[in-house]
Parts: sequence; C-alpha cells; structure tokens
Amino acid sequence: MTNKHNGLTYSDAGVSIEAGNSLVDAIKPLAASTRRKGSRPSLGGFGGLFDLKACGFKDPVLVAANDGVGTKLRVAIESGIHSGVGIDLVAMSVNDLVVQGAEPLFFLDYYATGKLDVATARQVVAGIAEGCRQAGCALVGGETAEMPGMYHGDDYDLAGFAVGAVERRKVLPKTGIVPGDIILGLASSGPHSNGYSLIRKIVEISGAGYKDKAPFDETRSLGEALLTPTRIYVKSVLSALRAHSGIKALAHITGGGFTENIPRVLPDDCAANINLASVSAPAVFGWLAEEGGIAQKEMLRTFNCGIGMIMVTNEAKADDIMLTLAGAGEQVVRLGTIAGRSNRHARVKFAGSLCYESGD
Repeated sequence: MTNKHNGLTYSDAGVSIEAGNSLVDAIKPLAASTRRKGSRPSLGGFGGLFDLKACGFKDPVLVAANDGVGTKLRVAIESGIHSGVGIDLVAMSVNDLVVQGAEPLFFLDYYATGKLDVATARQVVAGIAEGCRQAGCALVGGETAEMPGMYHGDDYDLAGFAVGAVERRKVLPKTGIVPGDIILGLASSGPHSNGYSLIRKIVEISGAGYKDKAPFDETRSLGEALLTPTRIYVKSVLSALRAHSGIKALAHITGGGFTENIPRVLPDDCAANINLASVSAPAVFGWLAEEGGIAQKEMLRTFNCGIGMIMVTNEAKADDIMLTLAGAGEQVVRLGTIAGRSNRHARVKFAGSLCYESGD
C-alpha cells in the first residue's frame, strides 16, 4: 500500500505559475516595442491578431517559416550570454521569408526549459524583440513551457515562427535566370547560427574556454565572438526589391553553405560560378579552418564563409542594385556569374581560394 500525499501543487512538481506570470509581465513592454502597421501586440491572450488588409496588400500570398538556433544555444548557456540568441532566432526565419520576396509581418516564439529563470528568459525575449525591430515585424505572441525532467539544469531551447506576405506577381525566384546574370554576395556577421556542432568540437579540441580571449579577436571573449548575432537582411533587401526590377532570385546561406543553398533557387540548366577571391571571410572562419584542419571544400558546404545572402540580378542592373544595398548598410561584392549547365556538371563551381581577414 502506497503512502498518499495530500495537498500537492503544480509547484511541487517543479512548475511555477508565478514565474510564468512574472515573465509575461516583464516582456509585455518588449512586445509592445515591435508594434507595426496591422498589429497590436498584446501578450497573455490565446492568440495573436494581425490585420493583413491594413498593410495595403492587393493580391497577397502568405509565406511562413520556422527555425531554431541549434547548438549555438549551448555556447550561450555555457557563456552566460543570452540576449543575442533572440536576434538569431528571428533572423533564421525572416531571412528565409525575404528570399521569396516577402515582407515579414509577425513573429511568435517558443521558449522551453526545465526550470524557468525569469531573468534569463527576459534577456532572450529582449533579443527576440530587437530582432523583430530589425526585421520590421511584430512580436504578437509566443509560448513559455516549463517542463521539469525534459531539460537539464539551466538548459533551454528556442523555436521561432514567422509569417510574411508578398504580392503574387512579385514572388521569388523569378523565371528567366540565364547565363550571364550576376551573383551578388552580402556579407555575413560571422557563422550566424549554423555549423555550431563543428564549432563546439573545434573549441573543445583547441582547449580554449568561452570566457578566454578569442584567438582571432583580442577585444572580445571567445564566447562573445562566437555569439555575434546573425545579420538580418530584411530591410536592405526589401529596399532593393522595391527600387529595382532586375532582381531574379535570393538565397539565404545557412547550413550547407554555398554548395547546398545556391542551387535551391536556380533552374536545372544553370550553374553558379563563384569567385572565392571576392570573398573576405571574417577572421573567425580562418581560425576554425586552421584549428580544425578543415579543407576549403568542407568549409564551403558547412559555413557561410562570410556571405550570408546571395542575390541573382541581370547584368545591366547589378551596379545600381549594389549601390542601393550599400546605401542600406550592406557590404556587397560581385560574387560570381550564372553559367549554363548540363546534367553532368556541378551546380556550383568555385574558382580561387577563400581569403580570411586577419585577426590581429
């Protein structure tokens, strides 16, 4: 016969309703700061409302994306630096929306942990709100899940969900990509949120600690440097799309690097010729390549190697589009050209070698 325990509460099982309520109160101003046309961010309800008509679309197609931050979270947890991963969470979804020509409209997050630490969670959500402001979308809601036994210690996990819209006639990629078109490359801020299982393995092999000075950047700790937030390209890319008719395709360079992501927006009879000499990869990539003994081919199919977004344009408009992107704050290079391809040939061809920036 088992002993019966009377008066058990949810708190006895490890879940604090009070902590959850405290977090909602703490992040309400953050959500309000992301207000945009069509939204009225208000946390605490059962769902987030958005008025698509208020945005002025005539024949809209909705575009949705979701993603996480991956094992970059492990670096954040072990470094005790949490605000930047919220930006990463937004970036990974909204950058996927804009490559289809879509304007991000609203975002929802999912935060799961074994025991809710309100201060940590607020830092994460502050980053999410900052990412939403950078992308011009509203944080309309989310979910916080406290699940004892599912996560160890201070561990937490994140997922993000973004919805955008684009006029039907402006959906990307467009037809008509042909040999001779230009491939532009927009600079990344670092590894963004991809390849961190390999990065963490290299850190382990190197013997460095996340609180040690970064071997490639003496101004920051290794943890701070590796947690540089993913660049959000939404506003600059949308400004170029609105100003120019010559943009045919965009590709977000995430896991899989150049090798896997560029072919996703090309017709079967086209290939991308990439001039690696045009790429100035941040010093972190040089350190990773050297410390891990990573061959160039592996670097190019694992990391963005300094280019977080590519844009295919017609040749006549390329220079004007580059000026618009530069005016919007992007570092942009002529990365390569589109070439014809038979089924026997590679989808992406590389010339030259990666050039890594100095870490001095």
